Amino acid sequence: MDSLGIFGDSIIRGVILDEIRGRYRYLKNSFADILQKSTGIEVRNYARLGCTVTEGEKLIEKHAEELSKYQYIVLEFGGNDCDIDWAAVSEHPETPHRAKTPLADFEATYSKIIDRVRGVGSQPILFSLPPLDAGKYFLWVSRGLNAENILNWLGDVEHIYRWQEMYNLAVLKLAAIKNVPLIDIRGVFLEAQNYHDLYCKDGIHPNEAGHALISKVVNAYFATLAFEK
Repeated sequence: MDSLGIFGDSIIRGVILDEIRGRYRYLKNSFADILQKSTGIEVRNYARLGCTVTEGEKLIEKHAEELSKYQYIVLEFGGNDCDIDWAAVSEHPETPHRAKTPLADFEATYSKIIDRVRGVGSQPILFSLPPLDAGKYFLWVSRGLNAENILNWLGDVEHIYRWQEMYNLAVLKLAAIKNVPLIDIRGVFLEAQNYHDLYCKDGIHPNEAGHALISKVVNAYFATLAFEK
C-alpha cells in the first residue's frame, strides 16, 4: 500500500539550480528520496516545477482516484502563487501589479484542496514555505530587465521577503483554522546561522545543503507517525 503522496511545487519536488549549466535539475537525493530510503515508506511525488495552488487543485483532481491509497498527503504551495510578473513591473513600475494568485484566492483554493484530501479519507499535512533570500532573488528576477524600475516599484529589496511571508502566514492560518498538521520548514531555515548559504543563486530554491536540512526535519516528523502495513 502506498502511504505518502506529495503535491506541490519545485521545492518539494527536489528541484535545484545547476549554476554551472545555468538550468534547473532534479536533486538525486531530495528529501522525498531520503525519506523513502531511510524509513521504507512508499512515497509518490506528484509535485511539479512552477506549480501554483490552482494548478495543484487540477492535478489533485486528475489523480483523484489514487488519493485514497495514501494515509498522508503532503501539500506545499505558495512559492509560485506569490510571484509577480517582473517583466511587466520593469516596463510599468508606476502601475499596480498582482501576484499570480491573489492572496484571497490562494487561501480559498488551498482550503478546497485540504477538504478534497480529507474527503477521500487521507490526512493532509502542510509544509510552511522556506524563506527566500531577497537579495539573491532580486538580482535573479531583474536579469535583463530594468532593475531600477523594479526596485522603485518594490520600495526596498526586502519587500520581496515580506510579500512571500504573507503567503506563508496564510498557510499557517489555514493549518490552524482547519486543524491540519504543519511541518515547519521555514522555522528551521530561520534558525540556521546563515540561511543564505542554504540557497541556490536564484535565492528561492534551497541548494543541496538546504534540502539536507529539509530532510532532517521531515524524517524526524514522519518517524513519529504510524503507517499501515
